[in-house]
Amino acid sequence: MHRVPFSTSVLLVILLTAARLLAQDQPRAGIVSHISVTSDKIEDVSSLAAWKQSFIKPGMTDQQKAIAIWESVVKFRHQDVPPNEYFEAEDHVHDPIEAFNVYGYGQCCCASAHIEALARYAGLEARAWGIVGHSVPELRVGGNWCMLDASLINYLQKPDGSIAGVEQISRQIDAWYAQHPQFKGDDAKLRQFSAREGWKGGPEALSWGRFYDANGWLPAATHGWSNSMQEFGSPAKNFIYDYGAALGYEVNIQLRPGEKLVRNWSNKGLHINMLDGGKPACLDMPNGTADLRYAPKFGDLAPGRIGNGTLDYTLPLASGLFRAGMLETQNLVTKSEDADGPAIHVKDPRQPATLIFRMPSSYVYLSGQLNLKSVIGAGGSIEILSSDNNGLDWKPLATINDGGEQTIDLTPLVFRRYDYRLKFQLKGSGTGLDLLAVHHDIQHSQRPLPALDQGENHIHFAAGPREGTITILASTNPHAEGKALSYGDFHPTLSGIDVASLRLDGPSGQITFPIQTPGDITRLRVGVNYRARDLRDGWTIEASFDDGKSWKPIGDLEGGHAGFSTYLVFTGVPPHSRAALVRFSGRQRNTTLIFSARIAADYLEPNGGFAPIKVTYEWTEGGKAKREEFVAKGTDANYTISCAERPVMKSITLEFPG
Repeated sequence: MHRVPFSTSVLLVILLTAARLLAQDQPRAGIVSHISVTSDKIEDVSSLAAWKQSFIKPGMTDQQKAIAIWESVVKFRHQDVPPNEYFEAEDHVHDPIEAFNVYGYGQCCCASAHIEALARYAGLEARAWGIVGHSVPELRVGGNWCMLDASLINYLQKPDGSIAGVEQISRQIDAWYAQHPQFKGDDAKLRQFSAREGWKGGPEALSWGRFYDANGWLPAATHGWSNSMQEFGSPAKNFIYDYGAALGYEVNIQLRPGEKLVRNWSNKGLHINMLDGGKPACLDMPNGTADLRYAPKFGDLAPGRIGNGTLDYTLPLASGLFRAGMLETQNLVTKSEDADGPAIHVKDPRQPATLIFRMPSSYVYLSGQLNLKSVIGAGGSIEILSSDNNGLDWKPLATINDGGEQTIDLTPLVFRRYDYRLKFQLKGSGTGLDLLAVHHDIQHSQRPLPALDQGENHIHFAAGPREGTITILASTNPHAEGKALSYGDFHPTLSGIDVASLRLDGPSGQITFPIQTPGDITRLRVGVNYRARDLRDGWTIEASFDDGKSWKPIGDLEGGHAGFSTYLVFTGVPPHSRAALVRFSGRQRNTTLIFSARIAADYLEPNGGFAPIKVTYEWTEGGKAKREEFVAKGTDANYTISCAERPVMKSITLEFPG
């Protein structure tokens, strides 16, 4: 037998071929998902799972868990005018993870909802109370209800170590008023009484307070002992109420070549309520001053609370790298491919060309601008359409008949949104684009950003899994029209249910939502705030992945609640499913309705993968500008930044290396 000599050149060819074949099996890094940068100085609250890992430690007692939940809300949520998105209960943002990361502030109803939601996620029983001019949550520990007010930063711990509940506090204050009627309803007298630790001579329950200062003020100094006396002091007016949260928000930073996210430890005066009034005081409030005087004691290293960042995407057209980040490209050719025409242009002029891409953001959009440079062939045009309901409907945005540079205001489309799509339809020989870029201002909280402190700072970079999310979240409030999407915008089918209020019209009813994803669905997550007043009332949630031929149970929402919130995660998705129907089937004897719901379909990004990501920190030390760049070459990386002095944080930027 003749043997062929095995040369190094043959080996090299084999290895290169194997590498090429292996590369073909790997996902292209058109989109890098779940990009995360954390520091050892700030807890990670980017998702429910991350929050739980940060705050709920193995071996904790239920009371330790309850206090940890309270502390997390105190740290990441400040009492202020609430952000209005018009989606969740009372129009405010009640999802704690969204509130922590996007805003960092809200009202007492929001704080109560945050504690209720986190407690239930951690396995504790929760409820809340409406009291005079205030809202407070309670968690059940050892069979007793414990009041934990993160809004005004207070709880009352008895000498035996247990924590007092609303009913005990209210009874004691009411009894004290019976003996001292001259103080009831007189704030001036109550403040005078509380001065110089006089408050310790009041009702025993309030004397257990650890957070009143010598003159009875709570840590933010906006409320104090006199307010507690008036808020809790009318037991007959107190009522149990579930403040509700449609859970499911997560931080999922995704980047494509040409995309850049900047998060600033500062703002330029933009905020979610700026078109409707209700400016939050903390917009202009330095950390450690005024109402934020307490924040540094709870680990806040940020200069302020509200951040304005930017999200920019300049599509790398000429090279063709943009394609892996698109939802659809048809009949387009690049200049690098045919050495002709603009950067991208119509390939076959006998039919139109199409380009569609999505702009998901983990942070709420406050502005938007589309910049392009077009070339229009003879008789050609470029039509631009937009969608803010996951591509179910498309609205004309602009039609371009003449070439040149154009700027289009996207703000009316994107304000208060986290996701939208743009579609470009190009017609005519030679018609194309030399530039296509979008720019956005975003709102984020400064508090959870991975801040630096004096000394060594251990930074962790991570990326993956390669998943995106399509979300259905809309309003049932008629007064939110024009400000938020309604449930009808997502094309549900209804039977026996009112679309405006999502309340059953009779003994039974259904509402079914279609949802489609660009890649294979990995899980469905459903957060619901609902009413099922009678024990026989309730909702059953199911999913179909074969267009309604069969249904899989997601969960059952039990009755006996004037208000309640539940978060469900379904992982039994059949392989290669890219469409689902999510059905809510209601039963009613008294009152059954949905206040708010979030349906999140997580999916594998078809062109997802990993590529190096550049992380740039900017800060000052002693007035001198500092900058640190790090390029993460793998999905998990650690590095250290040292600060000789206490830094003043400026920004953190994430992008593909240039």
